Amino acid sequence: MAGRETLANPVHPNLAFQPVTHAIDKTITKPGTVRINVEGAFIVDDGTATPETSDGDGAPNPTRDIRLPHHTAVVSHVAVDIGGSLAKLVYFSREPNSKELGGRLNFLKFETDRIDHCLEFIQQLKSNYLRLNGSGPGELCIMATGGGAYKYYDRMREVLEVEVLREDEMECLIIGLDFFITEIPREVFTHSESDPMHFAEPRADIYPYLLVNIGSGVSMIKVAGPKQYDRIGGTSLGGGTLWGLLSLLTGARTFDEMLAMAERGDNTAVDMLVGDIYGTDYGKIGLASSTIASSFGKVFKMKRQAENDAEDDGGLVNGDRAHSRGHTEDGRTFRAEDMSRSLLYAIR
Repeated sequence: MAGRETLANPVHPNLAFQPVTHAIDKTITKPGTVRINVEGAFIVDDGTATPETSDGDGAPNPTRDIRLPHHTAVVSHVAVDIGGSLAKLVYFSREPNSKELGGRLNFLKFETDRIDHCLEFIQQLKSNYLRLNGSGPGELCIMATGGGAYKYYDRMREVLEVEVLREDEMECLIIGLDFFITEIPREVFTHSESDPMHFAEPRADIYPYLLVNIGSGVSMIKVAGPKQYDRIGGTSLGGGTLWGLLSLLTGARTFDEMLAMAERGDNTAVDMLVGDIYGTDYGKIGLASSTIASSFGKVFKMKRQAENDAEDDGGLVNGDRAHSRGHTEDGRTFRAEDMSRSLLYAIR
């Protein structure tokens, strides 16, 4: 959701130079069964976001909340999506220590292997819900989706002692995506090197489309209608692969550490690009010189060069580390940050 900046609106020309939220307000005509007033909604970026949680190893999971200044009704739902790698939690709360109207949507995530930490947090929400939301503990309802909604269903009911409603993961995903595509301006966009972010105009005629869902693994779904969909392919190489390989290749222990390293990395140090092969673009088939031709494609060549350099220098003795071309100061052939970014691009 966007803030209240005034922009020329490429989505609805007749709304040009009006606040983006005005376009959102006018566009949402079917808000669903849980009705949220999104008028004036904006992403919180003022240091008052949801308190950071820990993944158990001391690494913080910072979040950015969505402020809903005009929502006044009680929201007694807590939503959780429990995947193979991460459990994502969303809940509504009033503004702490404030007499202002409205509240905010709070976003948290936990490692699924530490699902008990997630349940402990929801238990705290249950105890504090009267203060946070204006509803009593007995009114709390958990809306759960993802594979963990089934795997941990009995444990959630036992620990939380509240109603747990399970929703089909793909149906939730498709309904949510359809809502964004058909209702929300300045949310759905296309990407290319020449036009990094081109917003698509909301429209009703959206079927069929191909949905690629990247989670722990990847599923490709042909969507023909709101409840008409078929899985037509996929791959086991997804976020779980990224997590697993980077835990072996780097010293990172958590998903957030890996993403932080990838943000600092330079994949061109390990990836072979079109420009490395052709020396320029391959314009005939539309490939820019910066296009990745082979993920980790430079590794073998640089590793072999480093080994040859070591042999020319008399070889490695008693485990001495080479500091020749292709090696970092700590003796590793490639920086962890560069490998992280390369693997992230490969998985996505």
